[in-house]
Amino acid sequence: MAEDFRRGDIAHNVILEGRERLSISGVTEVVSFDEDEVVMETARGLLTVTGSDLHVEKLSLDIGELSLQGMVDGLIYADEQRQRSGFWSRFF
Repeated sequence: MAEDFRRGDIAHNVILEGRERLSISGVTEVVSFDEDEVVMETARGLLTVTGSDLHVEKLSLDIGELSLQGMVDGLIYADEQRQRSGFWSRFF
């Protein structure tokens, strides 16, 4: 199932309501979360949500859905190749 997500076969949608409620589909894994940042793997790459007072309202990895509540300041995508293209990867 996670392989299907990575290939992009699974729908990935982001719905932001008034910068206070965020619903995301196509989530395969939550990497980390705290009140200021939530990092997740999605069908379209790594997604980092930044903000304040962020709380996971709903998480269902079986169907790939995540809902957050709080003040959303930013959404940043990074695909897997960009993650691995750090300082040391240039040498190897």
